[in-house]
This record gives sequence, C-alpha cells and structure tokens, in this order.
Amino acid sequence: MRARTATALTAALALLLAGCSGDSDRSDDGKITLRFQSLAWQKESVDANKELVKEWNATHPDVKVEYAQGSWDSVHDQLLTSFEGGEAPDIIHDASDDLADFAYGGYLADLDELLPDRLKSDIPERSWQTTTFGDGVYGVPFLQEPRVLIANAKWLKKSGVRIPTPEKPWSWDEFRTVSKELSDGKGKYGVAWPLKEPVSATLNLSLSTGGRMFHRGDDGKVGIRFDKADAIMPRTVHDQVNTDKSASSTTLGMGGSDTLPGFFGGKYAMVPLGFSYRQQIVQQAPKGFDWQVLPAPAGAEGLAQGVSPQTLSVSEDTAHKKEAVEFIDFLLQPKNMVRLAQGDWMLPTGEQALKDPALHTKKNDWATGTALAKDLRSAPAQSVRGYAEWKDKVATPALQEYYSGAIDMDELSKRLVTDGNLVLKRYQR
Repeated sequence: MRARTATALTAALALLLAGCSGDSDRSDDGKITLRFQSLAWQKESVDANKELVKEWNATHPDVKVEYAQGSWDSVHDQLLTSFEGGEAPDIIHDASDDLADFAYGGYLADLDELLPDRLKSDIPERSWQTTTFGDGVYGVPFLQEPRVLIANAKWLKKSGVRIPTPEKPWSWDEFRTVSKELSDGKGKYGVAWPLKEPVSATLNLSLSTGGRMFHRGDDGKVGIRFDKADAIMPRTVHDQVNTDKSASSTTLGMGGSDTLPGFFGGKYAMVPLGFSYRQQIVQQAPKGFDWQVLPAPAGAEGLAQGVSPQTLSVSEDTAHKKEAVEFIDFLLQPKNMVRLAQGDWMLPTGEQALKDPALHTKKNDWATGTALAKDLRSAPAQSVRGYAEWKDKVATPALQEYYSGAIDMDELSKRLVTDGNLVLKRYQR
C-alpha cells in the first residue's frame, strides 16, 4: 500500500471536490483532459511550453491538455499537498533531486514500461540514472545545466593567460594560478564564488576530481567519506579566498544573480554560474560588455560534473498514464526539446536535440556549453535518503564556515562525516 498521510475521508472529499480522479477527467463524449503543471518561468520558456500544448491540442482532439502554471519556489510542498489531497496534476514538471520522496512514497508512476523506445534510446543512460529510484523510472530528464565560468573576455585577453576550452580546460591548480594572475590586490579579484547554497556546487564540481562523498556499502546502506579527491575543489575555493586573496570573501554569501553588478562593474574577472545565467547577462550587461563562457576546471575525471536535470513525471493516481506519456513523448520530440532548451537557455538531454545547429553557435557561447553535455553525470546525492537534512543542518553551515576561513579542513571533514553519518543512519534503520 502506498504511503499516505491524509485520511481516507479527507482524500475522498478532495477527490470529489476536485473532480480529477478515476474517469472524472473524461467528458460525456469520451474525450480525455490532462492537466500539465509547468514550472517554466522565463517568458521565452513559458511561451514555448504554451505553444507546444496548443500544437498538441490541435492535433489530438480526443486528449486535451490543460496548461497549469507552477512555481519552483513552492513546488515540493505544493505537490505533496496535491498528492495527499488527490488533486495532483496528471503530468508534473519538477527536478530530479526533488523526486526521491515522491517516488518512494508511491505518488509517481513507474514509467519504465510506458516509455517509447525512441525516447529511451535518445536520452543516455547517465541521464536516466537521475530519475531511477530502486527498480523504477519516475521521471523523464529533459533539460540540464552545467556549471561554467562566465568571464570578462576583455580582462582575460589583456592579461595574456591561456584561455581554456572544453578540449583543453584548466586543471584546478591552473585555475588557482590564473585567478591569482587576474587579481591586482587592490579590490579587483580573479574570481567571485557565489556560495550562498554551497553544497550542490561543492558536490557536483568535485566529481571532476573523483570526489563522491556518498558511498553505498555491501549492505545497501549509504555512508559518507571525505577523501583526498573530495577535498580538492573546496580547498581551492578556501585558498583563493583566504590565502591568495584572488577570490572575494563578500560574495560567499551571495546568490549567482547578486554577483552580476560587480562582474559588470569590473570587480571580478570570472564568476562560476549555471549555464542559463547567460540570459541574465545578455539582458543586463552594459552595452559593449564583452563576456565569454569557459568550462569549469577539470580533474582526474576530466570535466565530469553532477547535474539534477529538469524532469517530467506522471501522477500514479491518473487514470490516463498512457495518454500522459504520449504527451511527454510529443513534448520531447527532438525539435521540441530544442525549443524548450532555447527557452530556458539550458541543454537538452536528448542526443538528437543536442546535434541541432542552433545549439552549436558561437553567439552566446551555446557551442561551449553543448560540448560539456557528454560529461554531465547524476548528482552524487540524487537518491540518498536523509540528504536534505544533512545538507541543511550539517553540510551548509560547515562549508560556509570553511570557505570563510572560520574552520580548517580537519574540522570540515569531521563535521561532514561524523555528524553527517549520524543523520543518514536515522533514515536507514
């Protein structure tokens, strides 16, 4: 029996009022209505989603899709409430790192036997791993975003440093050296790290050095280790801030958007950001500001990097799983996936879509980002139960203190491992 916290009476009343259970979404003439909740928020992305829904409805008169607008800020709690009340959308837009609780709780349909072979083969296995929980597949990963270095191109050219490419990236040591060369010791920094939320950046970028931190034992339980490979990325940031003075300490508590005014003002030569930040830069940069995208530093595992793709899932409660999957397949046809990727300024997961010439242009450095797609992997903590508590109560404060210089590496390791394993054990009894 699936886990539920709502009472049967509450659920029944909610279903009756919502009119969205069983066959209640089938009209008297036999036509089906599906509700698609999208989290698109940028105008280009919202427009692309709405246009595709309109195109579907024009060619599928017996299966109508209704567009519903959701919000990234509240999606987890909103979905949990709708699942428990029997009011969940039929087709659900989310992110892979938000699916574990819903998948294990029985709220999402296992899509493994429902997905068409075309879609299964077009999206690589490394991406499917982000939505696989236990023996089931609970979402279709369709958009992904590497972390890159957004650089002041004029500043880099004037300095004479070697410009990295996806074929010849900087190592973490070279990145530290270059950051020092780009700093002047008078308020101009080689790099600004926006680490208000430090855990995701640390874990995902550490994959390049072979760091994983989470390890599954023979008993199936997950434990935390902090090895030499895990220390390379955080030590680089710590030393840039506290030893080299090549990274601004004031940006450690900032979000990515908060660093852009200083970047445009010539205070920082580089800012590590998600690939989609290019849109904000295009919209907000002063006229004539010359910028470019560089790959993140590489380690023993090359440019490997963790991601949590955007996903499309189907509610377990919907009576029309087959039709819902058919809509997802339509939405993620290669040409449509390209439209969605362009709308969000992100990369598609589909290999056919990634070949589209529109994603290989020099304009806005699409080509640089697309070249990184093959190195994107499932984020290390994707399916770890207890990760959210470990992140909030242990890892975030520990990393913030380490990056600021308040604690050393030994203390960081102790907190992440000792305190962290105590948290995870409670979820694996």
